[in-house]
Amino acid sequence: MAVSTKVYANAALQAFGGGASGDVPNIDFLSDTIKVSLHTSSYTPDQSAHKFRSSTTATEVASGNGYTTGGVTLAGKTLAVAGNVATFDSSTDPTWSTATFTARYAVIYDDTPATDATKPLLAYIDFGADLSPSNGSLVITFNASGIFTMTAS
Repeated sequence: MAVSTKVYANAALQAFGGGASGDVPNIDFLSDTIKVSLHTSSYTPDQSAHKFRSSTTATEVASGNGYTTGGVTLAGKTLAVAGNVATFDSSTDPTWSTATFTARYAVIYDDTPATDATKPLLAYIDFGADLSPSNGSLVITFNASGIFTMTAS
């Protein structure tokens, strides 16, 4: 099963203060509440069109059975730059204990704005297949090189 992480196209605009329309909120990776939510296989990621959490809520894993709506908060976030590469990471891997549900995707988003229609999406993880723990733990183990990177060229 091939697992892949992809950044939403608008994440750079969101991080740097908006685009031409100015309708995109700023993201402060270190001080904002960044969360990871889980989604079913009915979610179809669209890196170009999906900007905000409201694009993903209909496919979120149902609350209960070890999952809480909105997902879990990333702890120990870091943002580092080496050469032309900025790396976003977290010192803890998102974990759902006593989980009994099915998930295909994880969506990383900024939970700080007030509404789902204004909470910017950052990246998503495609597990490559449905994951269905049965009263066990589901842990997303981030790559040792970081959750995602952005390269200036």
